[in-house]
Amino acid sequence: MRWVCFALFSLFLAGCAKTPPTPEEAAETCEKRAQAAQAPEVGVTIGASSSDGPFASASIGLSADLLRGRDPIEVYQSCVINLTGQLPIRPPRLRAL
Repeated sequence: MRWVCFALFSLFLAGCAKTPPTPEEAAETCEKRAQAAQAPEVGVTIGASSSDGPFASASIGLSADLLRGRDPIEVYQSCVINLTGQLPIRPPRLRAL
């Protein structure tokens, strides 16, 4: 009886395993990470509302890869390999600086 329960539990856990991303999904995810390694991400919001009046906010995002000075191409390639176990299917589409 224990073996039956163990087998059913093992099948349940196998069914819950997360499927790896497709190569294209990995490329998109890793492109975002590589772009964050290129330069800080800056956001500015300015506006006004009738109830609160004028408002403004700003944000700056710094990735750990940027702070370490990692090459965005290397960030992209290692990210894809970590997610899929394969080399990238295409080069990254990075922002022009």
